[in-house]
Order: sequence, then structure tokens, then C-alpha cells
Amino acid sequence: MKFKSALVTAASGSIHGITASHNRGGQYLRSRVIPTNPSTAYQQAVRNYMASITLAWGQTLTATQRQGWADYADAVEVKDALGEKRKLTGLDWYTACNVPRLQGSLSRIDTAPTTFNLAGLTPPTITSITASTGILVMAYTNTDTWANAVGGALMVYISRPVSPGVTFFKGPFRFLGKVAGAATPPTSPFTSSASPFPMAAGNRVFVQVRALNADGRISNPFRLSSLAV
Repeated sequence: MKFKSALVTAASGSIHGITASHNRGGQYLRSRVIPTNPSTAYQQAVRNYMASITLAWGQTLTATQRQGWADYADAVEVKDALGEKRKLTGLDWYTACNVPRLQGSLSRIDTAPTTFNLAGLTPPTITSITASTGILVMAYTNTDTWANAVGGALMVYISRPVSPGVTFFKGPFRFLGKVAGAATPPTSPFTSSASPFPMAAGNRVFVQVRALNADGRISNPFRLSSLAV
């Protein structure tokens, strides 16, 4: 349970049967719900990626490489659920930077970035989502750093379709595909394969994107949405 003040003006987490959370409307309390764990093939793949990265941290990386990730972690802060700045560990960053790389069939980065900030990302825009085919067309900026080197990528994730009135979606998202960086940058737009989720015209679909730089840095995730037609 996280408290921002003794008056609980901001909280996140659970105590006994009560969960504190927040949305665009502000802070709220609800009954704690224990989610089911369907252990889908997608979930298992992500768990396997994380296990392999943890193993590499302990058995493959040198002490110098681990220290490099610790230095990166000490210099680069993130914001938690309450918007408060906090620091991750070196292993946290090694995992966060490499899980999406393995998802996208990119090489694992064992040597930590020496530029102490996150990757940059110009927000993409959705051109169309076609309900009958489940195909997403999305425009992106190919002058971003991720697009201009082998080993960089734009990772694209998609949500299940929801009601058109939904304006906020936290997740989960399913990996849909990537745009690979290259010495000659890829040409916008990105046209996906079919979404794993069936949809109907008028459904709202959320998309999450994240840039991966060739040096291992990741961007903050960026979310956008559009109605399927």
C-alpha cells in the first residue's frame, strides 16, 4: 500500500480486502479482486523471456556489465502509479529493456546504455483499423533515433475491442508487430498483420507503442485509440 500523506490523499495498492486506485476521476477505493490466471501461450512466452533474462543476468553478464546497468538505474528515474519519481534496480532495467527485444526477435542487449535517459518517440497516429480484417495502419516518424539503426524498433501492441464510449484503457495489450530500424529508415506507415482479437465496426481499439533504440534504451509507452470501421 502506498500513501502520499497521512490523510490518504493518494494511495495505490491493497490492504486486507480493500484496494486503493485512481483514474481520471480521481482517487477511489474498491473491494479487492484476485484475478484469474489463464496462463495463455502469450503470457507463458513473456514469463520465459523474463526467466531467460534473469538467468543471463546471473550467469552471462560480467560484473562490469552488471555495474553498467546499476549506473544506468541510478541515473534514470521513473514515475510510479502515484506520479512519484523512483529508481529501479539494474536488473529491473536490464529486464525492462530486453523483454520487448525478445518479443520482437531482436538481439538481447547485455551492455547498458551510456546515454542516461530514455529513448525518444514522436507519437504515431492511427490511419485506420479495419474491423473485417483486424488490420491496423499507423503512421510514424522515421527520423526518430530508433528508426535509423539496425537493432532499433517500434513495438506495437493492441487491445481487445471495447465499447466506443471507453476513453481510458490500462491493459492488457497483445504484441501485434514491430517496425524494424535500419541504416536506411523504414517508410511510414506501418501495416499490421491481423489483430488476434476479433472486432466489429464501431468498436474502440487501443494501441500501445514503444520505441527501442539500438543501444538498449526504451521509451515511455504511448497509447492511442481509434474506432474500427
